[in-house]
Formats: sequence, C-alpha cells, structure tokens
Amino acid sequence: MPHDHSDDHSHMSDIDARVRALESLLSEKGYIDSAAVDEIVQTYETQIGPQNGAHVVAKAWTDPVFRDWLAADATAAIHSLGYTSRQGEHMEAVFNDADTHHLVVCTLCSCYPWSVLGLPPVWYKSPPFRSRAVIDPRGVLAEFGLTLPDHVAVQVHDSTAEIRYLVIPQRPLGSEGMDEASLRRLVTRNAMIGTGLALSPEATS
Repeated sequence: MPHDHSDDHSHMSDIDARVRALESLLSEKGYIDSAAVDEIVQTYETQIGPQNGAHVVAKAWTDPVFRDWLAADATAAIHSLGYTSRQGEHMEAVFNDADTHHLVVCTLCSCYPWSVLGLPPVWYKSPPFRSRAVIDPRGVLAEFGLTLPDHVAVQVHDSTAEIRYLVIPQRPLGSEGMDEASLRRLVTRNAMIGTGLALSPEATS
C-alpha cells in the first residue's frame, strides 16, 4: 500500500524540511508567530508581486516617458510606483522586441526581485534550470512551451545579489485599446522572467 505522506512531510525536500523544523522550533520558543509567517508568505504570493511587476510592465506599455525612465534607471522608476525591496537590490529592465528575447537566471544561487515578482517559483531555484538556461536557453524555453523563431536572439541575464532583472515582454497584438488596469491581467510572472510571453487579450476574456 502506498505510504500516505500527507502528515509526516517526508515528501518535502531536505531544505524544506529543515526550514519547517526551524520554524517549529522558533515558534515553540516564542521567537516567531507561525500565523504571522504564514501571513507574510501569503502576502508575497498574492499581493506583493507578480501583480507589482505587472503594474510596472503595463505602465511601460502605455507611458513612453515611464518606459524611457525604466530603461535608464529601472530602480528609481520601479520605486516611484511604491515597490521597494528590503534587500535594496539594483534593478535592470530588459525589453523584448521582434529580434531579441530575454531570459533571466541566477547561476550562483536564486537571486530574485521579490518586490516585483513575489516568491520565486521552485523551478527557478533548481540546479537544472540554473545551468541549462545558460547552456541551452532555447531548449529550456521549449520545455516551457515557448518556441521562438530562428531569427530571434536569446539573451540570458545572470542575476546577482547586487543586480536583478525584470523582463518587459512585448505588448500583445490586439491590446491597443486596453487600459492599464486591463493590460496588467495579460502580464504573467513567467513573462517577466522570460520563460513565457504576455497573454493575448483573448486568453483573459
């Protein structure tokens, strides 16, 4: 009979198990409130990014002045919308166009712009993604269901503790009459990492 892992957490990775054990210990000693930790995680997942990043992208699509500012000084432009990071990282925005597609990875660890993208997905932190994104970016993109035309160059950007990247995907065709609030719904987390494209208006209707 298959073992039920629902209660013993044996299905978790080693690092997840260590984090869970540390959280339990700190909670037992009264150093942290587990409910407060859960609330912070929930906030990052549902409120802090990727909705924040979608706001940045939609504004770049609709406001040429903001787009130019984002290209020249992404950190300041993003901060102007109220999205700041406790890590104080420097942000760079990279813009997809008809000839270039950008992909973000962190080969040394899993540096990630939490303030605009929320919590990093599990695959972003995985060694296979971190190594193969540099060696075979087109192969990695294909595994995400994204096959680019041969003429489109793929540029891979390696995030660090000092600099983190936000991909500004191309604005989808058919979205010309949409306002900024509606455009935000077309922007996915994967599109801002470079493993996907912005959604078409039909996909959200």
